[in-house]
Amino acid sequence: MTEPLMEVEHLCKYFPAGKKRLLKAVDDVSFSIYPGETLGLVGESGCGKTTCSRTLLRLYEPTSGSVRFKGREIVRQSSKELLAFKKDAQMIFQDPYSSLDPRMTIAEIVAEGMQVHMPASRQTIQKRVTELLAKVGLTEDYANRFAHELSGGQRQRVGIARALAVDPEFIVCDEPISALDVSIQAQIINLLLHLQREKGLTYLFISHDLSMVRHISDRVGIMYLGKLVELGNCEEIFEKPLHPYTKALIAAIPEADPDAGSQCRFRLEGEVPSPVNPPSGCRFRTRCAYADERCARELPQLQQIKPGRSVACHYWKTLQSDPDCKE
Repeated sequence: MTEPLMEVEHLCKYFPAGKKRLLKAVDDVSFSIYPGETLGLVGESGCGKTTCSRTLLRLYEPTSGSVRFKGREIVRQSSKELLAFKKDAQMIFQDPYSSLDPRMTIAEIVAEGMQVHMPASRQTIQKRVTELLAKVGLTEDYANRFAHELSGGQRQRVGIARALAVDPEFIVCDEPISALDVSIQAQIINLLLHLQREKGLTYLFISHDLSMVRHISDRVGIMYLGKLVELGNCEEIFEKPLHPYTKALIAAIPEADPDAGSQCRFRLEGEVPSPVNPPSGCRFRTRCAYADERCARELPQLQQIKPGRSVACHYWKTLQSDPDCKE
């Protein structure tokens, strides 16, 4: 079996939240990403998806845990040792407006990474910038423009070109389409898929749009309040979800025909609890219709139920035998 490109084990990221309090944004998360695949990371806003991705890239310093890239531990590496990893692992940010420096031209933005990681002559870098812009669907004329002169979709293309500039193997796509018009979203997703096929890229794709995640991902991880609650093959997750939270997320996907939707009993009610003061036991229990005393007392661990499929729920077997939807 192919060795994982990225291995994350028991990753935690806590932030101070007042006197003797901690905000547990990412709490004991483990997963692996294999070469050439796309792992989708899904959950409501505030569940820890972005914090998890920034922590595994060392944009945030981990509180604890292990992150290995191609077998090499990166959590305890010095800044100098991290340089090679930062060349191999890049990020496409969610907001194409704030992620580009307004004082730099597009050519300067795309070339910056090359100047750090792949020093070359000015002519070589200029040629490489032109090639990258063409690859993401922008003409050479855009090189001397500034970010405010571009549309949202064009800015995100620049963000993709910047990530590609140093020939990475792994790219975190942090909700790269959420700030874009629907018509532009499809173009950006198709571009990402084309680049993956052409360059053999590996993606961690973060989104709360499950329809898009299903389209682009090979495997899917579901996060809730800093915890990974389900992980598995994309089609298995969508066709036969095991965790009640996953069932509720899938039930919330809009139907093209409003009369065709099923009346699913797994509906999300109430607000996500505070990560500063999460519920005891299962963190989803305050919104789960099937929670009982055991859920309040014991934290369910993410357990592998078969190769490639894991879930963190005390009663996932019971829920499978209880039909959750009425046609």
